[in-house]
Amino acid sequence: MNTFLSRMGRWLHRQMPTHEQLEANRFTAPFAHRPELFRFTRRSVPRGVAVGLLVGIFALIPGVQIVGAALMCVPCRGNIPLAAAMTFLSNPATTPLILAGSIWIGNLLGYHADLTTFYALYERHAGLGSWTHWLVSDAAPALLVGLFVISTVAASIGYVLSAWFWRFWIGRKHHARRMRWHHQVHGTTPDAPKTPAAPDTSA
Repeated sequence: MNTFLSRMGRWLHRQMPTHEQLEANRFTAPFAHRPELFRFTRRSVPRGVAVGLLVGIFALIPGVQIVGAALMCVPCRGNIPLAAAMTFLSNPATTPLILAGSIWIGNLLGYHADLTTFYALYERHAGLGSWTHWLVSDAAPALLVGLFVISTVAASIGYVLSAWFWRFWIGRKHHARRMRWHHQVHGTTPDAPKTPAAPDTSA
């Protein structure tokens, strides 16, 4: 468990844009000087995760995802670096799965899109023109509805899990702090077994 959490923390740290990178972007620069959007608190962390998943999955356009997540964090008061990092969960490896799942969900909800055409375009690495023609003529309603459903569900789950993780992480830190304080005061940990006294054999 500790190894998984450590790896997840390192991955998120690598994906988070730096303060300087956000200042260099003309769309996010106006918000780079608002410290409340960069603090890690019990409210801003779940909000940042939810915003990043919502925008990252629904938009699926590199560059637009980070800017959109940063802009949406302003009224939601979410953590911008964390939201930007979460948009990387939709990447070239996961995008085909997200698109296929979105179309499948859209079809379940009464819209129509041909998944066979989708797989054919994907396998032959069709160009932007072919994809655009297919989306406009057939798949757009099913795809948009499916993306909305998946992004909303993912954002809700991400909010709940990140809120739980934050409480768990802070609880561990407080417990470790209490253990260190107890060790400094008493010279031992509260859970350490006490050595029984040796029997008196002098009598």
